[in-house]
Amino acid sequence: MEHPDDAAIFRMPGGDLLVQTVDLIAPIVDEPAAFGKIAAANSLSDVYAMGGRPLTAMNIMCFPAKSLPLEVLREILEGALDRIREAGCALVGGHTVVDPELKFGLSVSGIVDQGEVWSIDRARVGDLLVLTKPIGTGVINQGLRKGKVTDASPAYQHALLSMVTLNADGARAGRAAGASSVTDITGFGLLGHAAQFARASRATFEIDAAAVPILEGARALVAEGIVPKRAGENADSYRDRIGGTLGAEDAVLFFDPQTSGGLLACVPEDALAVFNRSLADWPLGAAVIGRVAPPGSHDVVVR
Repeated sequence: MEHPDDAAIFRMPGGDLLVQTVDLIAPIVDEPAAFGKIAAANSLSDVYAMGGRPLTAMNIMCFPAKSLPLEVLREILEGALDRIREAGCALVGGHTVVDPELKFGLSVSGIVDQGEVWSIDRARVGDLLVLTKPIGTGVINQGLRKGKVTDASPAYQHALLSMVTLNADGARAGRAAGASSVTDITGFGLLGHAAQFARASRATFEIDAAAVPILEGARALVAEGIVPKRAGENADSYRDRIGGTLGAEDAVLFFDPQTSGGLLACVPEDALAVFNRSLADWPLGAAVIGRVAPPGSHDVVVR
């Protein structure tokens, strides 16, 4: 568990590689179907981050039946099914328990071809670091809860688009470009996951702060004092592993916990054009945010 990957890889008796993962989250948006889409995309992402393709999914629902109507449950499941179908995945069942707190997610199984497994211990020195989604969903969602953002605002709509969008296209682009290793950016924030990634690969990740894409409105919310608690916890956990210069606002955003965040891919420099062509129609923008360097005194250096 020192260098945890995104999902488990199990070699079947016939030699095929099975990918398995499970994840569930509490609601971060008010609209039930949107929550279902986000939770499903978040769960499916771990299979993509391992280089795999989802095959089957099962719902995992904790539902407060005494306080919410069953219509809410139905809308959550319908939202999830929309993302599951888009992934070309089959919903094969699930389980619901009565719980005072609503939580939902998926158990997902997939396959990955021999030689195409992405593990976080395989980043190559010289690779470019490409991030496929902007960061800041934690800040935006906190702003929504605090009444600083409305669900009709452009900032929220951009964050929602990011959270419901599957990482399937990013994974395909990584395979086309021969990415050496990939992870997805979720609860530990960009720098937390980058630090795990770099240490597992015995490398240093050099990140250009100005190149990191940030969701519209997120920086302004941080300036107003909107700081997710988890961002501070992530900073406390990983600060000693981060070198370079990091301003106060960037520290919040770079440690901001992401829900259904993007992929961080290690892409050979001479294959960047292939990666970008594969994401030509990607609605969120992918950005080169740094480079994999030889190991040094810190896992990540921000410049």
